[in-house]
Amino acid sequence: MESLLSLAFDNLSSFDGAKIRKGLKQVEGLLAQICLSGPSSPRKQAATDSTAGEGDLPPRKGLSDLGGDPAFREFFKLQEGFEWNVAQRILTTLDWLVARGGDGKYDLLIVNALDLIQGVLLLHPPSKVLFSRSIHMNLLLDLIEPINCPAIQSATIITLVVALLDCPHNIRVFEQLDGLLTITSLFKSRETGREVKFRLTEFLYFYLTPETPSIPKAEGRNNAAGQGGGLLQRSPSKLAKVFGAGVRAGGGRDRATSESGATLSVETKKNYVDRYLPGVVDELLKDLDEYKPFDGIMN
Repeated sequence: MESLLSLAFDNLSSFDGAKIRKGLKQVEGLLAQICLSGPSSPRKQAATDSTAGEGDLPPRKGLSDLGGDPAFREFFKLQEGFEWNVAQRILTTLDWLVARGGDGKYDLLIVNALDLIQGVLLLHPPSKVLFSRSIHMNLLLDLIEPINCPAIQSATIITLVVALLDCPHNIRVFEQLDGLLTITSLFKSRETGREVKFRLTEFLYFYLTPETPSIPKAEGRNNAAGQGGGLLQRSPSKLAKVFGAGVRAGGGRDRATSESGATLSVETKKNYVDRYLPGVVDELLKDLDEYKPFDGIMN
């Protein structure tokens, strides 16, 4: 796997758009191999053979299937260090694309990079610690600005949700950088298209849901990206169950007592949003209470 990542990283580090596209495709292919699998038994193989049509993709692995997957375990292990961390490499590439893509020629690559960051953060939640750094959070906030095309704005909003999910500390960084002002200003603008407004509404639903404590930091690990704090332990949620992990993993602190002061109540966050969208929050909270759009996902 190191050789595959090395080839991808060499292309991602290039100053040539075609090579960067190739590097993103290589990362996508690696993630696809981890997330897709063939049948694990002769009985499943027979069932698949009887129902599969020509050109069908292999079935996607459920999260519970990843625990016994050597490829996933190897990938997760490699992500714990700076040298092979995919999220860090793609963020570096994304920053380069944004700096040189003012004329729109790199828009598709920017969207592809954002989509891959979402996938990597979902497969390796500890990489979310990268967004506790203002430089990376500001990059996402810059991509939401109206100067960018709607496809980039929509992909960025989804990436932002993934980066903030189960990470109250990242949410606090987002707030400190006036992220709510950026989101609500775009929401109120008449120039904002329907698709982007839909994503912004989803973001506000997410922001107003109850927070869970941060994933505890691991002790004695190398710093993420060589700075900004150690990589986090895997979350003791669904992904932790994949590894059969207990509440404590690798000497990490109990999640329930980790950074206990980092979370904010829904009422406090409601007041924050009210500053920019007076009268809108109550309707959003009614929808949340009635429809529970994140029920079963946020826990």
